[in-house]
Amino acid sequence: MPIVLPYDPDSVNYAAGELRSGGIVAFATETVYGLGARTMDAQAITGVFALKRRPAENPLIAHVLDVASARPLVAKWPRAASRLANACWPGPLTIILHKADAVPLAATGGRETIAIRSPRHPLARALLHAVGAPISAPSANRSGQVSPTTAEHVATDFLDEPELLILDGGPCTLGIESTVIDLTTRVPLVRRPGSVTVEQLRELLGRVDVEHATAQGSSPGTAARHYAPLHPAVLVDGHLVQRALDASPEPAAVIAFEGRVVSPPHQLVAMPRDGEQYAALLYGALRRADSSGCARIIIERPDQSGGAWDAVADRLARATA
Repeated sequence: MPIVLPYDPDSVNYAAGELRSGGIVAFATETVYGLGARTMDAQAITGVFALKRRPAENPLIAHVLDVASARPLVAKWPRAASRLANACWPGPLTIILHKADAVPLAATGGRETIAIRSPRHPLARALLHAVGAPISAPSANRSGQVSPTTAEHVATDFLDEPELLILDGGPCTLGIESTVIDLTTRVPLVRRPGSVTVEQLRELLGRVDVEHATAQGSSPGTAARHYAPLHPAVLVDGHLVQRALDASPEPAAVIAFEGRVVSPPHQLVAMPRDGEQYAALLYGALRRADSSGCARIIIERPDQSGGAWDAVADRLARATA
């Protein structure tokens, strides 16, 4: 069982010491929990990939306190990056730029670009301040599976890692990974949707294109199948939920909007109709369905779009691919 420490100055300083010594620490952010090592410590970064069982070509996000901390990681800091950082940092926006030569390729999935974010969560910021260096981190779960939004989720995923240190910052308030925008392309390109919407980005930059990635690219979390529960999961339109249940030979966990009636032996995981609330609860719902004892998972496809719903649709599509 991993070591879970409360969020207090002593715990943060202890974790910072572990990171400075080449260790790995799981910690809370406002999006999901991260599994971090110092960005410039190639050996520790390699350890993160091994611990998570993450494909080497899937890049990490470098977490920084501010623009001043980000600039040494990049070859060039364009005006568009300043505009985005001024409006969205600290917060759930990751910016892809050309990396500085000193940044190890291990931290960028072997690419000449680097993904950078300044987290908003006070625990993550306190840890960055105590370490005094950027921390690169993917989500703190086994690769491809459901991201963690509580310290308990992390501990459950790494039960066989008794030396892993977890800083408990409470439930993640956003509960879904950051928006990723690539500024190395001719036109700024959203490679992963998140809490910062395309509409907000277009207000800041003008033209912004959107990629619908079906393979792992320069943004973390864009593999065709990702964020996936352990049990088989299917995404169906609302009017087909009952038909899917009738066709299920075994009990199913149903992730559906509040108000839907599900008869035993099937189990309902009720979801709100507000997009931001749905996003915040999504990974917890997938984990509840996974641990329900049911053989399969049926998910009612949200029929809304725009804002947080675009990020929800992306995660559900990958979770059920």
